[in-house]
Amino acid sequence: MRDRAGFRSLRLLAQTRMLWRRGARGVAEMLPKGLYKRSLLIVIVPMVLLQTAVTFAFMQHHWELVTRRLSEAVARDVGALTDLYRKLPPGEDDAFLAKLASERFRMDATLLPAGPLPPVMPRSFFGALDPLTRILPSEIRRQVSQPFWLDTVGRSGLMEIRVDLGGRVLRLVTRRALAYEANAHIFVLWMLGAMIVLLTVAIIFLRNQIRPILRLARAAEDFGKGRDLDFSPHGAREVRQAGRAFIEMKRRIERATEQRTAMLNGVSHDLRTMLTRFKLSLALLDNSADSELLQKDVDEMGQMLEDYLAFARGDAGESIARINIGSILDDLKADSERHGAELGVETRGDLDIRVRPMAMKRCVGNLVANAQRHADNVRVSATREAQFVSIVIDDDGTGIAPAHRENVFRPFYRLDEARNQDEGGTGLGLAIARDIARSHGGDITLSDSPLGGLRAAVRIPV
Repeated sequence: MRDRAGFRSLRLLAQTRMLWRRGARGVAEMLPKGLYKRSLLIVIVPMVLLQTAVTFAFMQHHWELVTRRLSEAVARDVGALTDLYRKLPPGEDDAFLAKLASERFRMDATLLPAGPLPPVMPRSFFGALDPLTRILPSEIRRQVSQPFWLDTVGRSGLMEIRVDLGGRVLRLVTRRALAYEANAHIFVLWMLGAMIVLLTVAIIFLRNQIRPILRLARAAEDFGKGRDLDFSPHGAREVRQAGRAFIEMKRRIERATEQRTAMLNGVSHDLRTMLTRFKLSLALLDNSADSELLQKDVDEMGQMLEDYLAFARGDAGESIARINIGSILDDLKADSERHGAELGVETRGDLDIRVRPMAMKRCVGNLVANAQRHADNVRVSATREAQFVSIVIDDDGTGIAPAHRENVFRPFYRLDEARNQDEGGTGLGLAIARDIARSHGGDITLSDSPLGGLRAAVRIPV
């Protein structure tokens, strides 16, 4: 039995934890994700809670206390008038008492014939929350021993009190403001005004604090895309420290890139010199089958060298410029026609975009060359999609199985099937293309083509 009870308690605890996690996850999904909105929430929520607590304390304590004091004064006046009317004979000095009640007590006093008092009027929900309906009857009950009837609901600005004097009924009409603190809304307005002022100051302050962080994020994004930067640290001490760290990191990356570029230029110069010597030596030999094979090997070595250097160098060193993607596609179409291949080109929308022209041409050219190597029909389309330019290359080849579509972007990865994306090459074509696309903030995805082969889609942010 103990084991069973322990198991039930553990299961209940596990269910409670699961429900708590789900609830916390649901609340987290509803909360804002941005730092600016979260900071505002951190400021607003405590302020609203504090103001709510202050308002509740005021309504429950101060407002009720003032209403009780005023109700005591009205109840004493009602008791005094009741005693005066009871002591004097009917008909004598009624006018004097009415004048006295009007001038001294600010009440309209009249005598009604004897009769039953009206029934107690029902109270609404908001009337039940009114402290006057709770406090004034109890105070009158303490001052007046005769039966009485009170109406504080039926008239908005007035209240009526009837006291049974035995042979007649004393009717008193006065303003609710004598027994009721009617200026509570002024406190509420002051509270709301102070809240609005504080929130305005908080919003302006937070916006000024968040702006340097957003500038730092944009600078990092522009640096990742190879754009020119005009950034200097601003804002709070921590933000300036992060900005200076970013600038120092940028300098180290640029210095390492310059050193790598210089090394690659030296290596490429030496290797190209050796390949040029090989070509000159082959040119001096007699034309034979062996020399033709050697010439083919030298040309392939040259192409492999260019691919290796392009992959290692990336697209660094080329400046950003605004070009039209349609002009790149037209150049690729002309190059394909010179080599005896057909390339269908279609463009739609505004295709002006800031990119590295030669790198973008190499990116799309690698995809087109890969498609032409394994297909008979290749079609390229470029469209503008909101904040992106999409370039789609479709072919009718054998395609690539979904399981290999991510692997083909790995450097030196080769397919054993007929669809080898760099057959006879280095296996760097698609890797170079994706690196170029991602350096511009975009990406390349592979999917099935409507033509029956492979579709390569390049998306570059505008």
